[in-house]
Amino acid sequence: MRLGDGRSVFVKHALTPEAEDWLQTERLVYEHVRGRFMPAYLGAHDAVLVLEDLSAADWPPPWSSQRIDLVLRMLSDVRSSAQLPGLPRLADMRSAIVGWPIVADDPGPMLSTGICSAEWLDAALPVLLRAAEEAELDGDDLLHADVRSDNLCFKEIGPVLVDWNIACIGNGDFDVAFWLPSLRLEGGPQPWDVFPDSAGLAAAVAGFFAARAGLAPPAGAPTVREFQLRQLEVALPWAARELGQASP
Repeated sequence: MRLGDGRSVFVKHALTPEAEDWLQTERLVYEHVRGRFMPAYLGAHDAVLVLEDLSAADWPPPWSSQRIDLVLRMLSDVRSSAQLPGLPRLADMRSAIVGWPIVADDPGPMLSTGICSAEWLDAALPVLLRAAEEAELDGDDLLHADVRSDNLCFKEIGPVLVDWNIACIGNGDFDVAFWLPSLRLEGGPQPWDVFPDSAGLAAAVAGFFAARAGLAPPAGAPTVREFQLRQLEVALPWAARELGQASP
């Protein structure tokens, strides 16, 4: 949107009650978190946010080792930012995140994707369940919780993260682990080359996608399951490798 003084801004408007809740979380972050990784916050009113226009920024891919290092350093800065008491805790959302208990109850949707055989899943599932349950989600770090190229761009000052609507508090390593499958799909390195010992977070991330990739797409997001399946195609071998299991 272009203002009367000629400035171009980005306006975000919530159209549903759920989106309004997300927007309030995002507003909380923009009003209290400071850092070069944040877009300029220009104001808010009811269900509307006004932010700087980043359309002229450089949005990945492509990726380079330098850019990957910049994002990793940025995520270190994010996690050390001040806590916000109004944000949910990642550990409290474990059952929705790790996914493997859902797969154990009904493996059909995951198996329908062809990502693995029923025999492989029967053998690996106990190990995946245990690893995901033991993965450390709790902590005192600020998390963006949806790091991927759609939500980050590069300015001269460095990388900038947008769409903070599901920000939370927990183990900051989760932001790195969740980003790596999509990074690999865009020509980046294997996840284990960036994060060689995820302490079970690889299993948690794989479970997140495993519980969703075979479901019908939600309204208004016809391609999300396909993207989740592609991320699962990276995350599942990563988790298997880390846990000493055969590749699916």
